[in-house]
Amino acid sequence: MEYYIFVLVALIVAFIVVKKVASCMIKSVILLAMVVALAAIYWLYFMN
Repeated sequence: MEYYIFVLVALIVAFIVVKKVASCMIKSVILLAMVVALAAIYWLYFMN
């Protein structure tokens, strides 16, 4: 349950940040960083 709340908050924050950023390249970097962070958290949280 905590993981899903974290993902929801992370997606909302990412959406707000992406809307405020103008450059497509920066949007791609932010999206990639979010995906990597969520994958790492998923791996560390559920694989232990």
